[in-house]
Amino acid sequence: MKHLVKLSVLTVAIAGASGCGWLYGEKGYFRDRSDDYLKDRVAPVMQVPAGVETRPLDPLLAIPSHVPLPSTTPGEYEVPRPTALRLKENTSEFSLQKQGERRWVIAQRLPSEMWPATRQYFEDNGFNLTRERPQTGELDASWSQLSQLSAGLQSRLNSRVQNLSPTQHLAVRIEPGVQRNTSELHISAAPSSPSLEGALLDELMLALARNEERGGSVSLLAGGERPQGQQFDSPGRVSYSEDGNGMPLLNLDTDFNRAWSSVGRALEEADIRVDDLNRTQGIYYINIAEGSRKKAEEKKGWFSGAFSSDEKYDENTPGERYQLRLSQYGERIQINLEKSIETAAPAEVSREVLQRIQEYLY
Repeated sequence: MKHLVKLSVLTVAIAGASGCGWLYGEKGYFRDRSDDYLKDRVAPVMQVPAGVETRPLDPLLAIPSHVPLPSTTPGEYEVPRPTALRLKENTSEFSLQKQGERRWVIAQRLPSEMWPATRQYFEDNGFNLTRERPQTGELDASWSQLSQLSAGLQSRLNSRVQNLSPTQHLAVRIEPGVQRNTSELHISAAPSSPSLEGALLDELMLALARNEERGGSVSLLAGGERPQGQQFDSPGRVSYSEDGNGMPLLNLDTDFNRAWSSVGRALEEADIRVDDLNRTQGIYYINIAEGSRKKAEEKKGWFSGAFSSDEKYDENTPGERYQLRLSQYGERIQINLEKSIETAAPAEVSREVLQRIQEYLY
């Protein structure tokens, strides 16, 4: 018996002295096989006996024709780090966007910061300001004769716009952008003139960039002067309501693309976990018992204290998962919470979730 014990101890000592190479080393039983594909060879195409009819046999995993040969240097291959992105310094905060005949300016600033500079531009260049609504970011400008415009702008417009009308009405609109803390500047001309709209947007963007270099301007709405309690950056675009059955709803006065992006960002900032999504059907599959950063931070979501216990969480528990649906009705997006496609979520849960999301929508 003592001899057997000594032999066992000796075997363990030898194994320990030699390390685990015989198990996990290069020639071990459980060796790393991640580089074995480099030694593989292409096998000949399968041949079907003559006289047998069959469908064409295409390889399931086709090998690209131009593949660099692996290095012949012995040792493990290390995947190189990706090339770092080079960010341009002194990038302008303003850019011109175009989609079809539509054009608009994107500004990396809040709408409340863009209003005074935009208004000042039209005033300095001789436009008549016929209506101003700073609460909603709307400004109407016009000219009754070209001679009232500044000489420089008049010359540039004549060189870019054919058949420039002697009288013109412009509707200027400043609204929140898709990304937080950004703005979109739109100009609509009446009578319609895409070339005039594009030229004015170019001029406005250049003027705003020059104004930025000089230090920008202060918002006319600064100091808490917000008429009727409205916030300039939320011009009545998000509202909470209930349908005929008393079920809570959120209404967004915007297009689907903007609403989908804004809701996704709001869910993340509200710390509501998104398990899956289906953009075609307009559905976010959410889990109100877990925060969006649960996996990374191992913490509970904001909703767990009210509607869940301290029991171990099961991500497949149906009672914690809901569908946040975005539906388009004309020019408005309606958001509601569902248990499933045929079952509405409890009114109390819907109210809590939608009001939480509304806090992060703008």
